[in-house]
Amino acid sequence: MPNSQPIDPASASEANANYSPRLCNDDLAPTRNQNWNWYNIFSFWMSDVHSMGGYVVAASFFTLGLASWQVLLCLLLGICIVQLCANLVAKPSQMAGVPYAVICRQAFGVFGANIPAVIRGLIAFAWYGIQTYLAANALMLVALKFWPALTPMTQVSWLGLSQLGWLSFGIMWLLQAMVFWHGMSAIKRFIDIAGPAVYVVMLALAGWIVYQTGFDGISFTLSSKQLSGGEQAFQMLTATALVVSYFSGPLLNFGDFARYGKNMGEIRRGNRWGLPFNFLLFSIVTVVIVSGTQSLFGKMITDPIETVSHVGSDLAVAIGLLTMIIATVGINIVANFVSPAFDFSNCSPQNISFRTGGMIAAVGSVLLTPWNLFHSPELIHYTLDVLGSFIGPLFGILLADFYLIKRGRVSVDDLFNATPQGRYWYRGGFNPKAISALLPSVAICLVISFIPSLHAVANFSWFIGAALSAGCYRWIARDERVGAVVGRYRRRAIALQKD
Repeated sequence: MPNSQPIDPASASEANANYSPRLCNDDLAPTRNQNWNWYNIFSFWMSDVHSMGGYVVAASFFTLGLASWQVLLCLLLGICIVQLCANLVAKPSQMAGVPYAVICRQAFGVFGANIPAVIRGLIAFAWYGIQTYLAANALMLVALKFWPALTPMTQVSWLGLSQLGWLSFGIMWLLQAMVFWHGMSAIKRFIDIAGPAVYVVMLALAGWIVYQTGFDGISFTLSSKQLSGGEQAFQMLTATALVVSYFSGPLLNFGDFARYGKNMGEIRRGNRWGLPFNFLLFSIVTVVIVSGTQSLFGKMITDPIETVSHVGSDLAVAIGLLTMIIATVGINIVANFVSPAFDFSNCSPQNISFRTGGMIAAVGSVLLTPWNLFHSPELIHYTLDVLGSFIGPLFGILLADFYLIKRGRVSVDDLFNATPQGRYWYRGGFNPKAISALLPSVAICLVISFIPSLHAVANFSWFIGAALSAGCYRWIARDERVGAVVGRYRRRAIALQKD
């Protein structure tokens, strides 16, 4: 029987030669380089939080009509749920030293794992193009600020993007590709710098706004709505759910980075500083800036690029915008570049390497013309809602399989075994039970997302999908629990002895 005990990934990687080439390459095999400490994990979450999207989301929570203490309580509760989930999803990948796409083979089968891998890859694929476009817009503002003569290049467009827009998009595309091409060590160094750099600029901007307006111009309640007790309770639940939903994408494939962690202690410490502490501090600084814009400019500005552009000094504007660009590049690489690189590589390891998988996503993001997608809110809403309906169910199945069915055990050799004798071969390389749990859970999430009368619960679709899929899979696969299997063997042995 294949080994199902927790293993040493270093010793497992020595057996790479025995792994099936249909399932393995150097990027997917168990890593020997588990050298990420708590600060590297902390920096990963800083890069994920410190973005233009994170800025807008954090500010939006203070417009719900809740008191500031209620908002902060919701943020703390939501981010603690994210922290708990990050710790849970990190363990199997750190234990085995493999990325998310490979650890999914344990639940979905060695070939069935392509289903969750491709779904997550497509979500990252779409967001990668959109984030690159947003960073290109910031770069274009910097260029126009210092070289107004470039303005005519904004008046001629091709495929929906101006000449200067294409130039800016191309520069951002190449910059991200260069960082990615140098591998995970370069990505680690980049995010170690990107996150703290954003804090420096944000604290400077917050200080400038407080200096201009005084503390009387700062309010931690950005809405004048008056809510009843029941409405307040529902808004608090909604805010908590939205925090988890916002992080659901990078949370699902956190194993892509947790595989490099020295140990779970380092990962937990990095998650603790990078999530509750970092997210609350970022949210407080954000609301100080957004609230100050109301007093300073006569309107509330939730776009950080627009806020920075109002600063008088050209040099300060340039530094601020360039830092926002770095922040966007940071989240784009960690959330939307690394993920499809591993996911697409998992589909055909011998033909698609980590680098090739990433470049497929990068080239595809251009063909997607994300600027047109971004300017069609309905199209992007429906596209990402469909793909997003899979995230909760996939998360639920992944954790239910590892913790409830496999009891925290991974047979690393079998993750790369493409023969019927492999533990994760199931039926032709696919696990029908995992797929059977996934489909109805996704269907229910889609119904919730697209039926207007259910709009009130749409923000909770991640929780609903995760709970449904986990419960369904736990029931369907109950006979495969490690304890149940051992129990059957023991009962059979006793029966044979009696005979």
